[in-house]
Amino acid sequence: MMKRMFLLVMVLLSLFLIAGSVIAQDDFPDADIENDDGGVVLVTGELSFTNPFFLLGVSQPIIILEDQGGFVARDRQFIFSEESQVLGRFTSSFGESPVDYTFTLPIEPTASLNDVDQNGDENDGVMIYAVAYWTNIWGEPFLERRDQGGGGWSTAYASTVIDPVTREVEGGVYLIWAPDDEQGFPSGFGDDGLLFTEDDPIVRIPEGYTMVDMSDTEEFVFDRSREVEIDTVEPETSAATDFSDLSYTEAFDAMIEKFRTEYAFSDYKDLDWNDISDEFRPRFEEAEEDEDPVAYAFALRDFAWSIPDGHVSANFQSELGGVLQEDFVVSTAGGLGMSLVELDDGRVLVNFILPGGPADEAGIEVGAEITEINGDDISDAIEDTIPYSSPFSTEHALRLQQLRYVIRFELDEDVEVTFANPGEDEDTVEMTTIEERQSFAFSSFFRGVTGTELPVTFSILPSGYGYAKIWSFSDDEVLTVEIWERFLRTVIDNEIPGVIIDMRQNGGGSGYLADQLAAYFFEEETPTGLTGFYDPEEDEFFFDFEEVSPMIPPPEEQNLVYDGEVAVLVGPACASACEFFSYNLTIDDRAQIVGQYPTAGLGGSVEDFFMPEGGVVRFTIGRATNLDEEIHIEGIGVVPTVDVPVDEQTVFEMQDPVLDFGVNALDEALGFATDDQDTGGGGGEVVGDLVITDGGEIEVGDEIEGEIGVGERIQYTLTADGDVTLLITAEGAGDDLDTYIRVYDEDGELITENDDVELGVQTNSRIEGLELEDGDTVIIELATFGDASEGEFVLVVEEE
Repeated sequence: MMKRMFLLVMVLLSLFLIAGSVIAQDDFPDADIENDDGGVVLVTGELSFTNPFFLLGVSQPIIILEDQGGFVARDRQFIFSEESQVLGRFTSSFGESPVDYTFTLPIEPTASLNDVDQNGDENDGVMIYAVAYWTNIWGEPFLERRDQGGGGWSTAYASTVIDPVTREVEGGVYLIWAPDDEQGFPSGFGDDGLLFTEDDPIVRIPEGYTMVDMSDTEEFVFDRSREVEIDTVEPETSAATDFSDLSYTEAFDAMIEKFRTEYAFSDYKDLDWNDISDEFRPRFEEAEEDEDPVAYAFALRDFAWSIPDGHVSANFQSELGGVLQEDFVVSTAGGLGMSLVELDDGRVLVNFILPGGPADEAGIEVGAEITEINGDDISDAIEDTIPYSSPFSTEHALRLQQLRYVIRFELDEDVEVTFANPGEDEDTVEMTTIEERQSFAFSSFFRGVTGTELPVTFSILPSGYGYAKIWSFSDDEVLTVEIWERFLRTVIDNEIPGVIIDMRQNGGGSGYLADQLAAYFFEEETPTGLTGFYDPEEDEFFFDFEEVSPMIPPPEEQNLVYDGEVAVLVGPACASACEFFSYNLTIDDRAQIVGQYPTAGLGGSVEDFFMPEGGVVRFTIGRATNLDEEIHIEGIGVVPTVDVPVDEQTVFEMQDPVLDFGVNALDEALGFATDDQDTGGGGGEVVGDLVITDGGEIEVGDEIEGEIGVGERIQYTLTADGDVTLLITAEGAGDDLDTYIRVYDEDGELITENDDVELGVQTNSRIEGLELEDGDTVIIELATFGDASEGEFVLVVEEE
């Protein structure tokens, strides 16, 4: 009996002590409230930015209240739900900083509830928001998984102040919501300096919305005004560095120190910043002493040219930019009316002659071999040339540009050239340069680019393959994705077995956008690589292994992942983000890389900073690597797996050899190719697995019924008897025959083609408005889509 009473007393005592402990822990002091007007109803604020890349490609900027559940849990993969996102409204022009915004708060928000009172009990908790800037690229007005990248919480352009390495909150402002007046929230960071940890001092907060100002890390300010102002913060790591108020020499010293510490590839490129400073500092000192801004501008330009990195540049947003441009124009104004190509065997040949130009008048022909310029061996002359498009990350990009500039001179300059026309002896002529840029444009990496192209263009090639050209990752992000998805929807719905992605004239832009466009070729989320940045606290480059760049496929229900064969066309004008897209498609051998040269080799993230006289310097701050921490693009480029030779056949006989080799690569992968094929985008006779049947002559008004087999194309010859506008139609006798019409000229060049009257819906084919003059002869070719079906057909040629 005594024993039982003793146990009962002990149990009651224990319960009393536990209850007392819980009461003590729950009995938080009330938060000291400023401006207690019943809670926040309206939030206003400013989004400020100085980073020159801030607006790049932005089409749908949004400002939201961002659920901070990811930071509370330190979950780097946290995806805040669409339901949790409270959208704000921009109330001033988005193109200029600062941008004003406003939020009208919902009565009952739906973000995650976070129990942060550290008392060990389960409480409802509070919703914690940061004001954050985002861009909406995919889908609905709210941010989806791909918009949020790797997940987690915002580290820039949010109302919080974040450590760039640890991603810990160090200050700033939160907006919190409590479902009742029984919830606790930290009133400071505690001894460990971290938020939402066990040593946080806790206070009881009122029901509803409260603004929490964490600027004083020891004692937060709780504000219950009806209207509060919460601005976003541009962190130091994103804000533009500005040396423009310094003297020339001071700015140079600051620039050298910035390169010395933050440039991503100093060791990789064996750069000695002391030696570089010793070489260039005297020029800046002299320009300062002489008060000579022009000398300063050329010194800054030449400094940038000395760094072997195609991302490095120095430009001027002032009249000095015009001075540098004028130097380029004057120094390269004189041309000889020819351009050069260097073959794989080392010979330098003429691949363009301007009719009536100096080279033409001197008797130099297309295909002539150039051996000397002004008495110097051609190879030495090329090597000694400094292109105005400097600097370069790779030797092949440098060599190709030297080849362009070796025959550019000032106007009216006498130039001696030694050459040998095909099949003839060597000769030496002296020519005087004239004002012409046609030859210079012919040799440009960006020949044919107008600047008005959409970010993505696509078509179906005569070979039956899908073809898309991605021109830029710097254009309107939403438009880029919409056209890209339209292309993929087309090839998937039409069961096209292979696609060619042309990246040869893409200068880069958003690396994230490049990653996500590549993701449409992968079934699962796929890591791509790492990027390291300089950590000033550790004085070394830091790689965050939780920040692996992912490719995130589109949602499964969209059925936009393409699983057919892929060929990617590359060249030295494919740079930066273009190269990351191309590299991504080498992962798991997803695609064949086709080209005559590797890509430009620009493998890192960049930053712009400001110098005196309107100078803007760009340099590489992000060291990109593969998953094994190996530098994989910088100085290397994406190397073709299908190497297209640079020889007399590809230079002089093929219109687009890289595209032709891309088509052949897909043919081989799909088992279509047996012999040498001319299966490029230009049409013409196709041999190998295809059978070309001569259907004879056809006249306007004819209706032909026939039968076509798999892999067969039937060609009819039509000669116009007078001027005429034709309507050509073809249809199958059954639903399984998907007709395809192509029309060629007498030389076999494709004039026009049509697959479906309504793509993917009406499989009959039709060509309208084909205008012919009296005596014109064309070849009308009837085929099936992908040359893959057979059956009876009806072909009709009539006057429109």
